[in-house]
Amino acid sequence: MSEQQASSGTVDQPTAQSSERSTGRLYGVGLGPGDPSLMTVRAVEVIAQADVVAFHSARHGRSIARSIAAQHIRPDHIEEALVYPVTTETTDHPGGYRGALDEFYEAAAARLAAHLDAGRTVAVISEGDPFFYGSYQHMHKRLAHRYPTEVIPGVTSISAAAARLGTPLTEADEVLTVLPGTLPEEELTARLSATDSAVVMKLGRTFPGVRRALERSGRLPEARYVERATMAGERTGALSDVDADAVPYFSVAVVPSRIATAAAEPEPAAADRGEVVVVGTGPAGPRWLTPESRGALAAADDLVGYTTYLDRVPVRPGQRRHPSDNKVESERAEFALDLARRGRRVAVVSGGDPGIFAMATAVLEVASEEPYRSVPVRVLPGVTAANAAAARAGAPLGHDYAVISLSDRLKPWEVIAERLRAASSADLALALYNPGSRSRTWQVAKARDVLLEHRAPDTPVILARDVGGPEELLRTVPLTDLDPTQVDMRTILLVGSSQTQQVRRDDGTEVVWTPRRYPER
Repeated sequence: MSEQQASSGTVDQPTAQSSERSTGRLYGVGLGPGDPSLMTVRAVEVIAQADVVAFHSARHGRSIARSIAAQHIRPDHIEEALVYPVTTETTDHPGGYRGALDEFYEAAAARLAAHLDAGRTVAVISEGDPFFYGSYQHMHKRLAHRYPTEVIPGVTSISAAAARLGTPLTEADEVLTVLPGTLPEEELTARLSATDSAVVMKLGRTFPGVRRALERSGRLPEARYVERATMAGERTGALSDVDADAVPYFSVAVVPSRIATAAAEPEPAAADRGEVVVVGTGPAGPRWLTPESRGALAAADDLVGYTTYLDRVPVRPGQRRHPSDNKVESERAEFALDLARRGRRVAVVSGGDPGIFAMATAVLEVASEEPYRSVPVRVLPGVTAANAAAARAGAPLGHDYAVISLSDRLKPWEVIAERLRAASSADLALALYNPGSRSRTWQVAKARDVLLEHRAPDTPVILARDVGGPEELLRTVPLTDLDPTQVDMRTILLVGSSQTQQVRRDDGTEVVWTPRRYPER
């Protein structure tokens, strides 16, 4: 059967004799990135023994997969051209674009099933790897449970692109993220910010958005461009130099290994790169990191911070870590800014959100003085301890609330007591940070007594300890029963307002929530 005849969708119907034979075997055959010499030996073997060679193509009839395998397709092969009814254009199909494709896949699977029922061996060939954004997988989902099936892996376009660039994709513990360029730009930006290395597939019309996402995530200077890797017309270079109007679908953006890149590139001038980024790590480990914070930590030359918070950040080759005690915030800030003045990219690691009783204030205070006023400083937000604890408990901060630190190291207790009275008399829910430590044991009892001047004894108080960590513990007690001995430095207290509800649900869980509506007075 010629390719033209195959495109019509007609197949020989099985005879009565052939219907008694066992069914044929289905193969999904990966052909590699384009160069026929990169086909695996197994792929060549399967095509050679197949009765039917099937391949997808657009309506113009040309198939990249067939062109790769052309030298292995014999005149006696039955060829099945599975021609897409649409690619990127609109359609008047009642089910829309997705409906048109689903109908096509069902019809294509039925054509292949007729061959398999007739006892023929069917090889569905696809460029790259069949299970990596490959068209074959749509046939696999519809046929593999019905017929004996084998999938032959192929060299992916990712591997080919890295090889043609001559740049490692990942090294040591680096994480590689593969992204389709069709993702929303905000999603691309977030994922590019968070990962070590990345490959963005399916460029073409998506290229302008991908480029913007790379720029917004700070990864554009690292990004490389590969077009038609291992094929005729191959092109590589810096992605920032690529003309958006000349980018085909068969191209990828590569953000290679940071470790390998740092080792290969010369050190830029200090004035061109030094900065301090104050990073909020959230209340616990990596699960609470924002993508932007994760990216900033990975990109830093130096990490500066309290030892406990630095321990939450994975060790990376080439990064320098500078741990210190929790009581030297100004000295830590000055040290970080000095590193940045020498051209280092510095991440100051802070727990929770760096702007809430944390390192952002200390860094900005020092950075506002000479000789540090010209050092770039950024502050990246993190999940706060208050928000994390509130989420675990339900929604106790669902209405207006105040955040107060009970530590009297940097402000007099009289000021703390005055603010507690003001907030409680205004009927605000409260998040109380730094309630106690080994050397501060009386503040919780004093705060409880002040709050009882304005709050009912049964006001719910949530004691949240090590939220997100291995020793996480949440308890809810009436305000009058708040026991200072149950509170330490790793605990945050959430105190309800007069409207806060404590409810035990049918499944036995207890939730605390504050209504968003407030009664009229």
